[in-house]
Amino acid sequence: MDDLRVAVTDLRVAVTDPSALRAARKLAQARISEARVALGRELSRVHLAPGRPVRLSPVLADLVEAALDAAKRTGGDVDPTVGTALLRQRYGQRRPWLPACGSVLSAPAAPVPGWRRVRLDEGQLTLPPGVVLDLGATAPARIAERCAEQIAVRYGVGALVALGGDVATAGPAPAGGWRDGAITLPHGGAIGTSSAQVLDPRTGAPATRVWRRVTVVAQSCLTATALATAAQVRGEDARHWLAALPVQAHLDPLGGTRANAA
Repeated sequence: MDDLRVAVTDLRVAVTDPSALRAARKLAQARISEARVALGRELSRVHLAPGRPVRLSPVLADLVEAALDAAKRTGGDVDPTVGTALLRQRYGQRRPWLPACGSVLSAPAAPVPGWRRVRLDEGQLTLPPGVVLDLGATAPARIAERCAEQIAVRYGVGALVALGGDVATAGPAPAGGWRDGAITLPHGGAIGTSSAQVLDPRTGAPATRVWRRVTVVAQSCLTATALATAAQVRGEDARHWLAALPVQAHLDPLGGTRANAA
């Protein structure tokens, strides 16, 4: 379900000591490769064992934990159990000739099973029958966080790791702070961006598109990305919701004027 090829292509690494840059980038690429295996072959094996606990690798367990944490933080706006609805959406558009045969892929949109039905206990994951996980909304952010943390510890440097619009930092910031486009992170922190249409877990259908792009600056990359994605689900209500949180948020409406929520 999760494809990190775009994230690998968009990998950016910066460190406060240029002599560590090559090694830092190799470390990040190795961590991304491990995550791709976990999100591909390993997660597929989990989906083939519904109702039974499956021991996960530390990499996949961390990614699932991150997805569940994002779901909790956003009140279910970012829900990893959208996997079945996402499959229905993709195959309905690309393979409309597939026979129905009672398949869930041919069923009408419906609320997703819900993240609370997922059980992750001491590295063992149990999925109820019919639940398909999609970790695409949170995995790049968590991977960027882990890469930045490991680079900072291993090489004793400040590090910035970006996978597309998910930007994480660790260790000391350079003089003047980290810069990513027009955003400056003077004391570290992270950036999360959502610019694609997302599914509303409450309906299983695409959320009404209000924002062309939502960018959130927060202390952690996972938090920033989860809030940015949730804003796409909440639509117009996201402006006031984000303004009440201890983050900086920038919302670009479709065909409108950019607004700040904090």
